[in-house]
Amino acid sequence: MHRSLKLMGGTKARELVKVARREGQKFDCAPWVRKASAMHREEFKREVERHLTGQETEPWEMLYFKVYKSQLAVIEQALETAALMLGSDKARGYCLEMICADFLAGANLDAPSSKSFLPTVHRLNSLLPESDRTNFSQPRSAS
Repeated sequence: MHRSLKLMGGTKARELVKVARREGQKFDCAPWVRKASAMHREEFKREVERHLTGQETEPWEMLYFKVYKSQLAVIEQALETAALMLGSDKARGYCLEMICADFLAGANLDAPSSKSFLPTVHRLNSLLPESDRTNFSQPRSAS
């Protein structure tokens, strides 16, 4: 078993420690070591997260790009405004997605196509309370 732990790698071992700490004495190492050996690193991290939180996590990716200092204030203000509108508990990546969806909705006015932003609208709709969700899906009458 020690040999398996050495071969697994640091990232997977750290994830395994999270499960071991949570389960304490009832932790069964063998199934988790088998999972770690069979899965890719990110897949194993999602499996641990699913086990610890009981929630399905979506695969993610880090984005890196250069931003000039002169641009930073505008970007920060847009993210803060989106967080206020969406709920301050939302991740910055989610806020950026909503800003981009809003941009795409406006940018496609000449040739409207819901394909580019419809998934985001569906996700936003799923966050609404049931009463608002029903209200959102009802067609508005002309005033």
